[in-house]
Amino acid sequence: QVRLVESGGGLVQAGGSLRLSCAASGRTFSNYGISWFRQAPGKEREFVATISWAGSSTFYGDSVKGRFTISRDNAQNTLYLQMDSLKSEDTAVYYCASRPPGTIYPSRSTNDYDYWGQGTQVTVSP
Repeated sequence: QVRLVESGGGLVQAGGSLRLSCAASGRTFSNYGISWFRQAPGKEREFVATISWAGSSTFYGDSVKGRFTISRDNAQNTLYLQMDSLKSEDTAVYYCASRPPGTIYPSRSTNDYDYWGQGTQVTVSP
């Protein structure tokens, strides 16, 4: 069983920055890839970014590429998402999600993740 707890969300003005964290426990953190998703009201859950187990590979959704940076600290069992140049359309609940151990290729599909956090709200005012 994996427990994921997000934090760092809040209210920020457009153009500002936030840093989200996801604290993981219950399974060796360095054994699996992990990602950020987000979900705005009335919309489907959207892939944001993913990072490999060692942190050597990252991939981003088109809407955040160049503005967001995903990283991880395996010694601290923590995933991060640095969000810069925020826009009102970034407003959503942000979730971290884990891949099963041993999976190699990144995935944008929610079906390929086995554990999810409870989410943290990010609101960007115009």
